Amino acid sequence: MYDAVMHSTLGTKDRARGNPVNLQRFRRFTLTISLLAFPVTIWYFSPYLIIMAAMRHIINGSFIVFTLMFLLGIFFGRLWCGYLCPTGGMSECFARFSPREPGQGRRNCIKYVIWSVWLSGVVVCHVFGKGNYTIQPFFMTDHGISVSNIYSFIIYYGVVLLFLIPALVHGKRATCHYICWMAPFMVTGCRLGRLLHVPQLRIRAKKEACVSCGKCRKACPMSLDVPAFAKQGEIRSAECILCGECASACSAGVLGYEFGSAGKRG
Repeated sequence: MYDAVMHSTLGTKDRARGNPVNLQRFRRFTLTISLLAFPVTIWYFSPYLIIMAAMRHIINGSFIVFTLMFLLGIFFGRLWCGYLCPTGGMSECFARFSPREPGQGRRNCIKYVIWSVWLSGVVVCHVFGKGNYTIQPFFMTDHGISVSNIYSFIIYYGVVLLFLIPALVHGKRATCHYICWMAPFMVTGCRLGRLLHVPQLRIRAKKEACVSCGKCRKACPMSLDVPAFAKQGEIRSAECILCGECASACSAGVLGYEFGSAGKRG
């Protein structure tokens, strides 16, 4: 189903190799399910509801989800973005209409500025909030369902436009690069994991086997310069979502998943 709406970067040789292609089919399947479930789950990713809940000293669904993103990021980085994020699936669908690479560099820092200001607001609301603390995972939902009336649908399609417009103007997954409020939780967790030297999931590279064909860069949904990272022995970038598209596209078997402590950069 996902293949019908998303541009496939896998060629005939890749299809013959089996496992990497099956993994990408699985990735597209999980992203599709997550995207289809988004009207149900959208409030659990809401940057607004967590503020409303904080003012009432409520630990709501989005507070729990964002905390889990940070904790899982310690071991798995941004794997969520590549396999389970509904807005990520939406962004990859939109990439079919605007497949060009977005400008990066300093623009990628915009989301961290937004996240810092927003997170500071959440902390302030908790400090000055009123009432005893309670845990309400389904806060402001209808029996756990987010979009249950016409007003919720308006907000839902507003979020869809929030991801569609940057993709059309700037290129594929532009919203993930520039304004995503969830990615910094995982990036921060990943950096903490490296600081603590805990085992982490990463994409390692056999740099001596790279033939610089460029297939990996073309396949990357985040428009990373994969060959340049491969020469360092691993794909170490805060923008890497560990989707494995680069590994699936590599006919030389240079790239692959590895779980363990990060090696020294070459």
